[in-house]
Amino acid sequence: MHYAIVALLALILAGPADAQVHVDIGIHLPAPPPLVIVPDLPTVHYAPDAPINLFFYGGQYWVFNGGWHVSRRHDGPWILVDPRFVPRPVLLVPVGYYHVPPGHWKQWQPQAPPRWGHEWGREWADKRSWKDRDDDHGDDRGKGHEKAHGKGHDKGS
Repeated sequence: MHYAIVALLALILAGPADAQVHVDIGIHLPAPPPLVIVPDLPTVHYAPDAPINLFFYGGQYWVFNGGWHVSRRHDGPWILVDPRFVPRPVLLVPVGYYHVPPGHWKQWQPQAPPRWGHEWGREWADKRSWKDRDDDHGDDRGKGHEKAHGKGHDKGS
């Protein structure tokens, strides 16, 4: 009976922590990668030498590999994050800063953010108040991203 009470108490106290699902996404960087500020988004950094889509924002590492994962450490453990909870500054990182973009992104403007409304649907865009444009530009002009157009942002700068 004593063990059952201890086990029940442990379950109650560990509840929220167990709700997070840690996954191995195959990212095992031996050391924190050098980070560079994403122009026009001074609170977001990217890892120009990492072989993955790795960003740093708000004291956390963010990885996009078809879905979003977050960790406090560069080498995990990684937690799968629903797209609704990815911080807006991370979502505004231009396509050109993704080292491994999905194939269909190659037709999008590299200096504009990905078309997240196109990726996750109008319902997601409406919930996030995301005014994604599905025109030829794919940018978010109404949100002050005009500055990004015409600049040659490459991954090495």
